[in-house]
Amino acid sequence: MGMPLSRPMPEVASGVHELRVRGKTRAVRIFYFVKLAEVILVFRAFQKKTQKTPQREVAIGQQRLKEVRHGKD
Repeated sequence: MGMPLSRPMPEVASGVHELRVRGKTRAVRIFYFVKLAEVILVFRAFQKKTQKTPQREVAIGQQRLKEVRHGKD
């Protein structure tokens, strides 16, 4: 999947993409990671209110991916 529906998000982590879902009244973004052809890991979804992905959402995405891949600290 590519633009405009999905784009790479290397600022979250290598291999992470952002899926763009737009409704009539709001936009939602979903961070996902593709490990293998058979596995897609969805680890963060949030309502988008600005053009740029907020740094807070990037930080939460980084933490959630780390927790899922390596367990909670």
